[in-house]
Amino acid sequence: MPISSPVTRSRRAMMYVPGSDENKIVKSATLGLDCAILDLEDGVAFNRKDEARGVIRQALERVDFGRTERLVRINPLYSGRAEQDLAAVLPGKPDAILIPKADSAAIVVAVEKIISAFEQSQGWQEGEIALALLIESASAFVNLAEICRASARVQALVFGAEDFCADTGVTRTNSARELLYARSALVLHAAAFQLQAIDMVQINYRDTALLEAECRDAVELGFSGKTVVHPSQVGPVQRAFTPSDSLIAYAREIVHGAELAQRGGSGVFTHQGKLVDLPVVKRAEQILARARAAGIEV
Repeated sequence: MPISSPVTRSRRAMMYVPGSDENKIVKSATLGLDCAILDLEDGVAFNRKDEARGVIRQALERVDFGRTERLVRINPLYSGRAEQDLAAVLPGKPDAILIPKADSAAIVVAVEKIISAFEQSQGWQEGEIALALLIESASAFVNLAEICRASARVQALVFGAEDFCADTGVTRTNSARELLYARSALVLHAAAFQLQAIDMVQINYRDTALLEAECRDAVELGFSGKTVVHPSQVGPVQRAFTPSDSLIAYAREIVHGAELAQRGGSGVFTHQGKLVDLPVVKRAEQILARARAAGIEV
């Protein structure tokens, strides 16, 4: 079943919120962030995971998140907890489910079947609940094309750098140069399958300069957003992934120039001394789409 194009929803900052902490969940709804990830996995102590299911279910039903997208990160399928996680939170109708350790297409298909069966049982329109996938292992990258095409619900790929490093033996550094291949591979696959690419968490949440530098790299690599772990990261991240006024103005000029050129029977034109052809116009259209998704009037 078709899902609306992911570009219609901005996912600049996606913040992990412990599912066992009601106060933090309520606060996340007031931050103006694009996405709150209500977490049942790593952010919750094992002895509080059952409790967290109920906390998240109540939050989905009672907390007004406004424009903030509500995702739930379930536990991995192999943990034996994922099915009960879904049974507990799906009645609250989250906007999306974040699948951790999405190492194969079979994992995505298994989760989709559970969601589809529940939607049918409730008489909901099938496909309303989207999927985002955490890509965080060597196996996931080897299987990435199959994973991307596993379900029409999939709207975003999220890079889990810390788990990836643990799985592969890569040493994590502040420069993140050791992750360039993995980050680029994720962006390329997302582009090929018309998905959003979401960059890794910066766990040094007090180092704003490091966060901003990492955001600049992510934007240049082609990511459309970033996962965060602290409210102080939301502002810098959402600013970094929002097209600037000057970039929006440039994109509008390019799109307008292309329209004039087409009316004149030409596929190319000159803008500020540079030749503009279809790829440049496509990029400008993408910039304007990102701006609209972020709520900017263009």
